[in-house]
Amino acid sequence: MLKTVLLVAVVGWAPISNAVPITTTALGHNSPTNYIDAPFMPYANPNAPTGGTLSLDTRGTFNAANKWMTTGVAMAGTDYLYDTLMTGSLNEAFTMYPQLASKVTYDPDDTSWIVYHINSDARFWDGSPVTSDDVKATFDALLNKGPMYIRSYLGDIKEVQVVDKQRVKFVFASADNKEILLTVGQFPIFAKSSIDTGFEKITLTPLMGSGPYKLGRVDAGRSVSYLRDPNYWGRDLMVNRGRYNFDMIKFVYYQSDEIAFEGFKSGQYRFRPENKASNWATGYNFPAVKSGLINKETISSQNPVAMQGLVMNMRRPIFQDIRVRQALTAAYDFEWMNKTLFHGQYERLQSFFHGSELAATGRPSGDEMAVLTPLLAKLEPVQRQATLAAWQLPTTDGKGFNRQGLLKARQLLLDAGFYYNDMKLYQPDGQLAQIEILMTGETMGRVLLPYIRNLKRLGFDTTLRQVDSPQYYERMRNFDYDMVVVVDVFAQSLSPGAEQAGFWGSSAADQAGNRNTAGIKNEVIDTVIEKLGNAHNRDEIVLYTQVLDRLLRAGYYLVPLYGKSGTNVAYWNQYRHTEKLPTNAVGIDYWWTDKAAEARVNAYLKQ
Repeated sequence: MLKTVLLVAVVGWAPISNAVPITTTALGHNSPTNYIDAPFMPYANPNAPTGGTLSLDTRGTFNAANKWMTTGVAMAGTDYLYDTLMTGSLNEAFTMYPQLASKVTYDPDDTSWIVYHINSDARFWDGSPVTSDDVKATFDALLNKGPMYIRSYLGDIKEVQVVDKQRVKFVFASADNKEILLTVGQFPIFAKSSIDTGFEKITLTPLMGSGPYKLGRVDAGRSVSYLRDPNYWGRDLMVNRGRYNFDMIKFVYYQSDEIAFEGFKSGQYRFRPENKASNWATGYNFPAVKSGLINKETISSQNPVAMQGLVMNMRRPIFQDIRVRQALTAAYDFEWMNKTLFHGQYERLQSFFHGSELAATGRPSGDEMAVLTPLLAKLEPVQRQATLAAWQLPTTDGKGFNRQGLLKARQLLLDAGFYYNDMKLYQPDGQLAQIEILMTGETMGRVLLPYIRNLKRLGFDTTLRQVDSPQYYERMRNFDYDMVVVVDVFAQSLSPGAEQAGFWGSSAADQAGNRNTAGIKNEVIDTVIEKLGNAHNRDEIVLYTQVLDRLLRAGYYLVPLYGKSGTNVAYWNQYRHTEKLPTNAVGIDYWWTDKAAEARVNAYLKQ
């Protein structure tokens, strides 16, 4: 990493060590900074033409422009309105390059503080400069009024100090969490004036930003568009060369995936990540495909596959016994579903970090055992045994009966004190064994109904509750569910750290709005998350993540469903990308429109 020694002392700094603070234009958390001197990112085309419209689909509805408050349902795409202090590389695990901040200053021997230097050229949409006051006001709002999971994520911030107009200092509660130095650089910065007048207001008027796009047309409940700002201050930054090429980005709302697919066929939107296996296998046979106007592409990624699962809410007494959770896992017949519903295209998710180097495999290594050994006595026997075993979820013969799985599940329930009476299943306390599964949208219904049939065969009084998006998100915020379909909520990066406490930590289990949807309270998991947050190098990140993975799997907190290591995308043949895409993302912000091809597509759709 290129580092320039800072020779001038700054008022208010009081480093503990005797080391001289250093200034750098890139930060990596146990990750290289390969592009610190690059003219542009390797997956960008600096000569990409500008123009055209990128149109995508999304689900549900919206009633707010601010996704950083605790109420309301935010419109899709608001991140395009705001710059962050630094922005991440799509080829590295956790490396940040300048955006609003031109550089940072910190002491590698005392990471209890960092100073971000605001670029003097940075401007909000109204032309006013971005200053340290705006940064402080933003973080004060997030820490005091933001969603609970964000407050938890930023919990190590002790104070945000304005050093001068261009320098803002973050002071942390300790020097242990080195990741927080970069974490604070990931958040959008709002103008202080708009924070003061409307941070918590449910409105379709966004807080003032400095980002590459401004809010365009809003068709309530149907679509939202963003228009590229021709006066965007940051267009020549290294990370932005060849980026943000579309004149307009539009999100079209649909209530179901079936209707959305028809919308794609008719050109209502033109870029579609395809998450439905049957569509990918058999659905792309309509005239536009046969005419060569639709491209299908599978884009690989080194990122962990997002854990898609059925979460059991351990705040409910019925799920307290791990044997019950084991039984509910054994009842799921992935092999039959994959063959019958998914055309054999999916993989069973055997890890919370599936498809990456972070996934635990086989039995624990010697290094893993060194971490686990002093903690094993604190685990209940079933979790302890499963943590030490070579993990493998139950498999079936794929014939649709799952006889062995259901017999095993039945015995586990009996061992847990459940009993049958009058052909009904009862809990040990005499209460009927009832489970409501919560979902929104229609996509998961066909996946859940066969599973529900298996639960009913076990004796559970099981119902599927489908609600609209606002009700779903409100119930999620308040943990008001028995089991819930969670899609992409547990999406992971290649550099997990302090955010894991929000997913699995005991302190997050009782905080409404946090992401510990399962209600996990396990001191061993808490200990490993703390070690992960304090990791000193890449090897330690991998080690502690693999240990965490073993503990989460062995707790049977959710029923893992399915996923795929690559991303299937279909798009009308007007979009282009560089030959070498990012290793960790689709990188849609670096794509562009071929205007001649767009004209051909438009002409076809007008026929």
